[in-house]
Parts: sequence; C-alpha cells; structure tokens
Amino acid sequence: LSNSVSIYDTTLRDGAQMVGISLTLNDKLKIAKALADIGVDYIEGGWPGSNPKDAEFFKLCKDNILKGQSSKLAAFGSTRRKNSTCEEDTNVQALLFSEAEVITVVAKAWDVQVTRVLETTLAENLRMVAETISYFKVRSKEVMLDAEHFFDGFTANRAYSLECLKIAAKAGVDVVVLCDTNGGSMPWTVEEVTRTVKEELMPWPHVRIGVHTHNDTELAVANSLAAVRGGASLVQGCVNGYGERTGNANLARMLLELISVIGGLQVKMGFTCIPPESLANLSKLASTVADVTKQTMSPTQPYVGSAAFAHKGGIHVAAIRRMPESYNHMDPTVVGNAMRSVVSELSGKGNILDKAEKAGLVLDNDVAGSVLAHIKQMEREGCAFENAGASVDMLIVRKGKRYQQPFALPAQVSAAEGIGPVDALSHALRWRILDRSRTCNLHCLARDSRSALEKHYPQLEQVELADYHVHLVEPSTAHKGTLSTTRVTVDFTDASGNKWTTVGAHTSIVEASFRALVDGLEFGIVNCSEVPKLDQSF
Repeated sequence: LSNSVSIYDTTLRDGAQMVGISLTLNDKLKIAKALADIGVDYIEGGWPGSNPKDAEFFKLCKDNILKGQSSKLAAFGSTRRKNSTCEEDTNVQALLFSEAEVITVVAKAWDVQVTRVLETTLAENLRMVAETISYFKVRSKEVMLDAEHFFDGFTANRAYSLECLKIAAKAGVDVVVLCDTNGGSMPWTVEEVTRTVKEELMPWPHVRIGVHTHNDTELAVANSLAAVRGGASLVQGCVNGYGERTGNANLARMLLELISVIGGLQVKMGFTCIPPESLANLSKLASTVADVTKQTMSPTQPYVGSAAFAHKGGIHVAAIRRMPESYNHMDPTVVGNAMRSVVSELSGKGNILDKAEKAGLVLDNDVAGSVLAHIKQMEREGCAFENAGASVDMLIVRKGKRYQQPFALPAQVSAAEGIGPVDALSHALRWRILDRSRTCNLHCLARDSRSALEKHYPQLEQVELADYHVHLVEPSTAHKGTLSTTRVTVDFTDASGNKWTTVGAHTSIVEASFRALVDGLEFGIVNCSEVPKLDQSF
C-alpha cells in the first residue's frame, strides 16, 4: 500500500445537498479557505453547469482563496449527454470554462441505471465515459471518474461495472472513485470489491482508486476505511458528514482516522493525509463549517465534538485523574480538542476536584464532598449542572473560608405576590424601585441588575446575556400533585468572546431566572476583572 491517502472534500457540492443547508457565495468561499488552510488535497467547488453562483465561485476561489495554496480546485459534472458530443454539451463546456485544475465526471456504473434512468444503451454509456474523459485529458486536466452506484452495479453485473472503470482507464483517467451511492454496502464487501478493482486495473498502474460513501446505514466512515485497506488511496467526504439524505463520510472523522497520531490510521497503518501540524486545527475546522452552514454541531461527534472527551461518571473521572488514557482513546489536544469532566448527580468528588483545578481553585476532599452533596440535592430539586459550569464554579467559590458576597441578596417574595427579583435586587443595591405590576422577562432582569451593579463592578459593562432556555421539569412519581419545577439555563458572554452558562430551578420561573442570573453576574465579577473581587482560598 502507498503510505499516503489523498483527501477530497465535497462539502461545497455534496454537503450542500443536505436538507437544511443553503450556502451563499461568501459561505462557500469561507469554507474553501478553511479547507485550504489545513491542507486538504482537493476541494470540490460545485457543479459549474448547474447554477450561476457555482460558476462565479470558481473564478473567485481560484484567483483569491487558493492562490499560493497547495489544495487543488475540482469542478464536478456529468459525462456528455447521450447521442451528443462534448463540444455541443453545455455541461461539459461549463466544466471547461470553470478553469478548474481537476475535473470530476460522474457516470453510471450500474447497468439498470443506464437502461432505465439514462434510457440509453450500455455501449453508449461506455462511449459517453470514454469521450468525456479523453476530451479533458487532451486539455491537460486531471480527471476523476465518480462511478455512481458502483457497489450495487458490481453486485448486479460485475463485468459491466468493471468495464466502466477499464474504459475510463484506457481514456487516461487519473482516479476512479468507487461510489456507494445508496449507502447500503457493508465494510467487508467494500474492502473485497476494492481489492478486486485494484487487481483488475493493474494494466493501468497510473490509475488510482478512490472511494465515496454515504451514511444511510451509519457505515460511511467504516466503509471508507475498509476501501483504504482494500487499496484505495483517495477518500471523498464532507466536513461533519454533511450530504444528501443522511450524509457522506465525515471528513472531520476521516482525517482523524487517517492521520491522527494516536487514534488514526497514520499510526496503525502508516498513512499520511494532511500536514501533521494541521491536526490541531481540525476541531476548529469542524466548528467553522458548522457555523457557516448554520448547523448545530453534535457535542458527541467523535474527535471534535465538545463532549467527545467529556467524562460524567465519578468512577471514570477518578480514573482519568490518575491515568488520562484509562478512558480516552487518544490525547484530545492532538486534534485541537480538550478533555473535561462534567458535574452532575452522577459525579464523585473527583469531578469536583477536577473542575476546581481547571478553574484555578484549590480545595480539600471535605469541601469537595460538601459541594457534591449540595449539587446532588439541587439536581433533585430540578437543576442540571452538566452544561452549567459557571454555577458549579460559584458553588465552589462560595465555600471559601473568607468568601464575601459581592452584593447583598435580601429575602425574596414569591412572584405570585407581584414582587420580582429585580425589585429586591434594586432595593438591595439602592438603585431604584420597579413598578410592582411590571412584567419582566429575563433580559429585563439581566439589564436592570447589571446596571445597578456596574457602579461597583465596572467589569460587568462587558458582560452580556447571550441566550436563555426554559425547561419544565415534571414532579417525580412520589411527589404527584406538587408544583412542577422550572429550570432556567442562562448563557453569558463577554467582550473577549468568553462564554459561560448558569442554571437555576424553582417552582417560579422568575425565581429560577434570578438564581441563574446571580450566578452569572457573580461569575462575571470574578472572571472579567484583572484582580478578582472574591477570595478563592479554602
């Protein structure tokens, strides 16, 4: 096997075919830059014959984004139409006009697709493949053939699917890409078929084998790796696994499987794909593409997800504090991620100690045990701390021996009586009294409370409420008939882009909001100033 595997990204074309993704021209240019920056070998820009936006993209990307970069720009399109010529085929001419260095041509490799979908003869399909490839090769283009439905075609009519590849090889194709278009193949089948193709193409040693998989059976990544084992040296896929239906092979995962120092094939099988120094930027790449495409990244996405190396169980955290590799398959920093422990009712003291250390705090086992007991009780009452790390930090800080509240919190009266937390906080800070009949939402609470506190803590001027979420927690079976609890989670941000989250729970949504708000503002006072105002010794 060759010691390198080329990465061909098709996020801008196949990825954009996913329901819910619609890319502007600028979106496509941003993603292309992110891909070029990490050294992806091929960036498929789109189908220039399908729409004006893709046609414009190729010129801008070639002249600006890829100038001086090693990545090659590929244009995607179909073979010439049946009973036609390349010279008169508008799609072929659009591919040529794109001036892309690489031309990827899709063709049918399943006999029934040829006769029933293209409605032409098997012989004409072979001529379409050969003539289109030859047309671009004589014009000095690097040409790839995407053999659509190849694995299904191989099962149905092995001889014809192989003939499609051989006719392409005779015409001078550089890469034949075996496509699992319907995403239904099994890894062992993919590996065996790829190995067979490699043997069949031995008379044309210049032809490389690639693979393009879909994720309809959750096997896109596994099938891509199996193809590499069978002899493929190029993998097509999309960042974050975007693509038609259930998506394509996830290049964020594929790159890691192929080149990650610990968890990928570079260690296990000796492959290289992108410059090693680019590995640490993979988490950033996945996040950037998710932001541009307006897709929420799954926190559990392997390698690059925010929870990919997160540990919640107390036994796990206790172990990784002594031996990080005990519950991590690799060092997450290699791919730009980080290991973290999550605090919840399932935690042990190790979770608290680990959280405290990462927050720059030092506490003993007794204090950690006290904080843990408090958290378990609060979760029983409706809080959820696993995504509200700032509230956990404040629980720890408040256990400090010389801790002093930065602002006074008078006793609260229920919202049903018409007095909200803003009233009480304003009284305490001698700011102003709100109309008791006023209806306040959480943004009111954040704005008014912060305005009062900014006189004493000007660092709060840079703190903003970014978002909040309300969740109704049903009472347990043992407490039927009691009031439901409202859980409020609040997201904050500061001028430096730092983010933190707090949580509060109560039968009153206003009181729950107030508790989360107090944690968030107090966290801001501690962490947004050069000299912390709270004593953090224990």
